[in-house]
Amino acid sequence: MLALAASTALAQPEPAAETQPSMLELDHILVQTSLYTRHFSPDPKHNNHQDLIAVELHNPQRWMVGAAWFKNSYHQPTWYWYAGREFPLWEPSHQFSVRAKLSAGLLRGYKGKYRDKIPFNRAGIAPAILPSVGVRYKRVEADMIMYGTAGMMVTAGMRF
Repeated sequence: MLALAASTALAQPEPAAETQPSMLELDHILVQTSLYTRHFSPDPKHNNHQDLIAVELHNPQRWMVGAAWFKNSYHQPTWYWYAGREFPLWEPSHQFSVRAKLSAGLLRGYKGKYRDKIPFNRAGIAPAILPSVGVRYKRVEADMIMYGTAGMMVTAGMRF
């Protein structure tokens, strides 16, 4: 009887080990565009229609990588390649949330007489850190992004 109990216990499959999601696991893709831009010190030369197109890849731990193309404040085509993280602020349901986001990366596109309009742009590529606050409802997201002391932009997009 003891041998039967021991053999039955040995034959039981072990419970599956809980696994943590990989940093490389994709949770969702966010595709977004710009809706509104405001410069804090307006200049008639400023462009307030950025035509931004951005794609972000997010993992389950809320880390992200992305790339954005837009027309900068001086109508020049500009790229921002970045990585960052989301920070939940309020999640009353699975379908609605409020969060902060911080991205850091490289900005390329401020050229010619506008090269010095952003700091550290001597080589044509400058570091950038962009904080934002956003909301999500189901698959739709919107963010208010601050770009230093120069201004802010409102974006909206869809999760896939």
